Amino acid sequence: MTVRQSFLALSALTLSALPLSLASAPAAQAALKEGAQAMDFTTQAALSGKAFTFSLAKALKKGPVVLYFYPKAFTSGCTIEANQFAEATPELNAMGATVIGVSADNIETLKRFSVEECRNKFAVAVGSKKVIKAYDANLPVMGGSNRTTYIIAPDGKVIWSYSSLNVKGHVPGALAGVKAWKDAMAGK
Repeated sequence: MTVRQSFLALSALTLSALPLSLASAPAAQAALKEGAQAMDFTTQAALSGKAFTFSLAKALKKGPVVLYFYPKAFTSGCTIEANQFAEATPELNAMGATVIGVSADNIETLKRFSVEECRNKFAVAVGSKKVIKAYDANLPVMGGSNRTTYIIAPDGKVIWSYSSLNVKGHVPGALAGVKAWKDAMAGK
């Protein structure tokens, strides 16, 4: 059995343990499907209120990246999602994953958001129109990005994606997907 086959089998098993409403959520709505090559990018980001340059390629050298797009910092849904990712980040980090949130907000807003809502647990980055479009995270009504989460393997391939404006499903799916990836890697 190949690593990909092992991952897919473990993903199905792990996701089947989610509540029915999450496990049956349409993960295929995101444009980048499993196996697609994720576009590399470098952008301004903030962690613990401090700006830095985030590079996807550099982050992937450490392990998988949970890349999540959200519409706007400090709005109710985005605050809830950031709080949920903050709670899950230690567990994701323990499995070797890096979490990065991306929105069209400016770096000054993201500095505050990284402290107040991300609780200094993970970085948030400025998403250019090019990056948002490349990841099919456009939100045509407001501009900026919608709510889409990807798990990108160290080889740059998308191994899980989920797109829904509802915050439910993103964090549990990311946890299950990273765990399945880690288990598949351990079984190599």
